[in-house]
Amino acid sequence: MSYEIETPAYEIGHIDRRLAELGITIPDVAAAVANYVPAVRTGNYVYTSGQLPFVDGALPATGKVGVGTTAPDRYWAVTPLVDPEVAAGLARQSALNALAAVKALVGSLDKVVRVVKVVGFVASDPSFTAQPAVINGASNVLGDIFGERGVHARSAVGVSVLPLDSPVEVELIVEVAPE
Repeated sequence: MSYEIETPAYEIGHIDRRLAELGITIPDVAAAVANYVPAVRTGNYVYTSGQLPFVDGALPATGKVGVGTTAPDRYWAVTPLVDPEVAAGLARQSALNALAAVKALVGSLDKVVRVVKVVGFVASDPSFTAQPAVINGASNVLGDIFGERGVHARSAVGVSVLPLDSPVEVELIVEVAPE
């Protein structure tokens, strides 16, 4: 994938200007839901914990991703599934939450040299196999923000359930400028 915007490394304020152009606000760091920290730096790399798509402290949607409804359970109840396009938007929000964790740790997203890897988990209905399309929501926003520095390796994994019944979870590995 090629991006028209090339973002020069270390230019102070460049990423903030780019975010403003895109109409994107990096949220506050989401509170941890268990015993972990949102991000850890080792050398020039920052590893984020898996980030859920919290908006103002709440999940905008819960459940499995797929088309239609779930198969009847043992009580013959069916549940609506989270639409894949909605889930892609949630993956985007999860990536923004991961960037919030990076920013809180290193002080500025201008210090990001490269997005190295994205790992995305999609709580999937057993018949759903388009996990890569869902995680494109995260990949696309990283490319929009960082240009060529946002092009990354990636895994998109379907799972049976995620914490708090979240439809998606995203974690990042980014390289940052030396301290």
